[in-house]
Amino acid sequence: MRVAIVTESFPPVFNGVANSVVRVLETLKAEGHEAIVIAPTTPGKYFNGFRTHRVPSVSFFQFQLGLPNPFVAKILEDFKPDVVHAASPVLLGAQAVAWAQRNFVPSVAIFQTDIAAYAERYGFKALRPFVDRAMANFHAGATINLAPTTEVSDYLRRIGLSNVSVWGRGVDLDLYHPNRKSGEGALSIRTQIAPKGEKIVGFVGRLAAEKQVDRFSELFKIPNTAFLIVGDGPERDSLESKFRGANVKFVGKKSGEELADCYASMDAFVHFGTEETFGQTIQEAQAAGVPVLAPNSGGPKFLIESDASGYLIDPNVPNGFTPVLEALLKDTDLAARIGEGGRRSVLDKSWAANNAKLIEFYSSAIDQVRMSDPRRLLVA
Repeated sequence: MRVAIVTESFPPVFNGVANSVVRVLETLKAEGHEAIVIAPTTPGKYFNGFRTHRVPSVSFFQFQLGLPNPFVAKILEDFKPDVVHAASPVLLGAQAVAWAQRNFVPSVAIFQTDIAAYAERYGFKALRPFVDRAMANFHAGATINLAPTTEVSDYLRRIGLSNVSVWGRGVDLDLYHPNRKSGEGALSIRTQIAPKGEKIVGFVGRLAAEKQVDRFSELFKIPNTAFLIVGDGPERDSLESKFRGANVKFVGKKSGEELADCYASMDAFVHFGTEETFGQTIQEAQAAGVPVLAPNSGGPKFLIESDASGYLIDPNVPNGFTPVLEALLKDTDLAARIGEGGRRSVLDKSWAANNAKLIEFYSSAIDQVRMSDPRRLLVA
């Protein structure tokens, strides 16, 4: 199979969209498929053996959005894909989907970024109807649209799409593993962050307003607790200033083994963000056997069974996270049970299993276009 991946995010950018594309490429390589990547950022001309093409871009709400240009059509025409994969399509992805539709090439569009919600978060609530219509237009031409949860699939249908299915995200069950807790890396972090044996409460993610990391200050009253913030972003300076004097350590962006060790060092993982379409770092913490607290909103609702694989907290209750977290940190048996429940909840969500479903969607899209292509009648 020849797969053209057109994505709004790709390394060296680190976010959920880029990470999922990298994982898809790993699967495509392992199974012997051919692929190219078209993106606003690339680490070089090749990534993991696949040709990459960098296109012009513009900043939008702190994201780099690829701009449509004639080179995209030329790249796609030369590659002759069997299917176009549009990751979190906006302007660039919409151009690729439109090219695919004109040329009777199947396309699969992956909804991953709720730009309409971000517009509201950053003070542009009045633009929500326009952004919703734009998102519908970006996705409308795709053979299949994939949403990360049933809630998002319902949203896509509400804005006018009918060709919608659900495809979640995988997690690296080997890298993020409870056995790492006793490893040298995790123990080293514990020595640095919690030299007096404090419990470590952590967060991993982009430090931006929509993640609501500023609410960690609600937890500082819990005694014998240290806080580990992993990630970077536009809010980092203000958060460091706000948390000055508290027992909080910012360590910046981490990946691979270093990131896995950060998770392994935590006694609990807390995510306050209410606008997650999925919540990949929640799955990673669960895979690592770390108890998770997250808002009963958006993606976390589909990742956590409260009091079994984590805790869902009403985000509208002031200090609602604090008593739950405090009780968890005091009860090692409870923490172990919730951590184990989180691990069990993701055991069927390896990237290999997850991406096998994606390839099935590719094949389904190919079959749909083959049957609808009027040119087959001329050939017959």
